Amino acid sequence: MSFFGFGKLAGIGKQKQSGAPSPLAAKPQPPLFLRKDFALAHLVKGSFKGVVQQPKYADLNEWLAINTFEFFNLTNMFYGVITDFCTISDCPCMSAGPNTEYTWTDTQRKTIKLAAPQYIDYVLSQIQTTLDEERVFPTKIGASFPKDIRATLCVIYRHLFRILAHIYWSHYVELLNLKIEGHVNSLFAHFISFVKEFDLLDRKDMAPMAELIAFYEQQGII
Repeated sequence: MSFFGFGKLAGIGKQKQSGAPSPLAAKPQPPLFLRKDFALAHLVKGSFKGVVQQPKYADLNEWLAINTFEFFNLTNMFYGVITDFCTISDCPCMSAGPNTEYTWTDTQRKTIKLAAPQYIDYVLSQIQTTLDEERVFPTKIGASFPKDIRATLCVIYRHLFRILAHIYWSHYVELLNLKIEGHVNSLFAHFISFVKEFDLLDRKDMAPMAELIAFYEQQGII
């Protein structure tokens, strides 16, 4: 379900958390997306909890698949809106805030650092390939989903979360300038409600956005 009105994966990589800052260091300012007036900008008022629940007569895997396609398309679309601002020079590493950096694991199992646009291009390409694979996401009547579909979904959602987290931490000013923060906030809240409902992400994977998630939980949005 979309409210926006707009028309096995390799390389999951690792999440690196940096050490605690020195107590003598200046206290950093909170990111703009944590400002209450910005955080509460939404296209949809109220809670997403009812929206994400599996319909009574819907097959669970079908419901998961339909929403996965939707989240992929919307994340891809919104990243496309700010892609001109996400360059190798401006985003030389794939990060989500000052304490989280993501690395890529290639097909040779080598861990490498990539600039954010390179990392995201790899991610989106691999997810698209997986979504198009008939064995993984069958489209023929009577075909069954593979037994490992949940593991595949968890990898997809982990990747999509990283892209959204990077957009929030590195490109929120662009969202504000384009006046689309309400669209992205609605996508993010819907996304987090969905992964919580179906246990598709661990809390540790969501750590870079923990404060915003906690705020939305307190507000009853997710």
